[in-house]
Amino acid sequence: MKNMVYIQSGGPTSVINTSLYGAIKEAKKHPDLIGHIYGSQHGVEGLIDDDLIDLGLEDDEQIELLLQTPGSILGTTRRKLPKDIHTPEYAAIIENIKKHNIGYVFINGGNDSMDTCNKLAKLVKELGIDDVKVIGVPKTIDNDLACTDHSLGFPSAAKFVMNSVNAFAMDANCFKKGRPHLIYLPEMKFDLEQFLKDVERVYKEKGFALVAISEGLQFERDMTNVRVDGFGHAQLGGAAAELCRIVENRLDIGTRAVEFSIVQRAFPAFVSLVDRKEAIKTGEKAVQAALKGRTGKMVIFERVSQNPYKIKYKLAPLSKVANAVSHVKPEMIIDATRMSDSFRDYLRPLVQGEVKLTYKDGIAPVSNFKRIKVK
Repeated sequence: MKNMVYIQSGGPTSVINTSLYGAIKEAKKHPDLIGHIYGSQHGVEGLIDDDLIDLGLEDDEQIELLLQTPGSILGTTRRKLPKDIHTPEYAAIIENIKKHNIGYVFINGGNDSMDTCNKLAKLVKELGIDDVKVIGVPKTIDNDLACTDHSLGFPSAAKFVMNSVNAFAMDANCFKKGRPHLIYLPEMKFDLEQFLKDVERVYKEKGFALVAISEGLQFERDMTNVRVDGFGHAQLGGAAAELCRIVENRLDIGTRAVEFSIVQRAFPAFVSLVDRKEAIKTGEKAVQAALKGRTGKMVIFERVSQNPYKIKYKLAPLSKVANAVSHVKPEMIIDATRMSDSFRDYLRPLVQGEVKLTYKDGIAPVSNFKRIKVK
C-alpha cells in the first residue's frame, strides 16, 4: 500500500482548497490502496525539505470548511526548480518520496506548476520508479492553461469581476461625469494614443462609464522597480493607476483606479457553484487516474455541449501543458475594446450558481488545521 502527497503551488484561487477537498474525500474511499494522505507545506518545498503534514488526522469539520477557505491551506510557493532534473533538489524529493512510501503525487497549480509536475514525472520515469504516479490538477484565475476549455478558479474570479464592475457602474452613474466604458486585454496590441481617443469619445457620449484592463496590459511605463518571481515573471500591478495618471494629465478628466489584486482570487462569497463542483470532481478524477496507473498527465475539461453546458474530464500530457499558454480567441474581442457574444456564450455557463457559506457571529469560518508533522 502506498501513501499520497498533495501539493498546492502558485497563486491561490477561491477554489484551490476545494480541489484538495475532492482529492481527500476520494482518497478516503480507497483505504486498501492509499495509506496516508499527506500535504506538502509551501508547495514543492515541503517535499524537498521533508515538511509534510498528515491530512488524514485532520477533523472532518475542518475538511468540510475547505469548501469556503480562501488562500492555499497547505501554503504555496513560486520556487522554480532547475531545468536539470539531476540536481540536489530533485534528489531530496526522491529521497523523501521513498522515505514516506509515497506512490501518488498531485500538484495543483498553473502553467509554471505544471512545469514542476512535468519535471517530476520525467524524473521518476527516468529512475524507473514505476510505482510513483504524478498527476496535475489545473488551477489559475488567468485561464491560460493549455489543452483545457478553462481552468479552475477562473469562473469564480470572473464572477467576482462581473459583479464588482456592475456595482462600480452604478456608483459612477451617480455623477454627471464619470469614467469611460472600455475593455482592454493583453491579447490585443495596446495603443496609448488610441486609448486616449476612445476615453475622450466615450466620456463625451455617455458622461460616465468604466475602463476595465488586464494586469498584463503592455504599454510604455516605468518598470524598473517591478519585482520578478523565481520563474522570471514580472509581478504585475499598478497599470490602472498609471493610466489614470495619464488620463488626468492629458485629458483633464477625474479618475479613480480600483485594483482587484488578491480579492478576485480569494473572495469566497462569489464562488461559482459550477467552479466549486468542477473543482471537487477534478480532485476526485486526479486520484482515480493515479489509482488506474496514469502518470505524467493533467486533468482537463473538454466542453461537449454549450446548451445545456456539459464537459468531459480527460487527461492531457504534462509535456503539452507545461509552460504553454492559452490565449483569448481573437473572435471573442471586438475592435480591441469590447468582448463579443461568443465570449459571453463561453463564459455564461461557467459563472452559474451560488454557494452558501456558513457563518458564525457574522464571520465565515475557515479551516484551522492541526498540521501534525509526518516523521
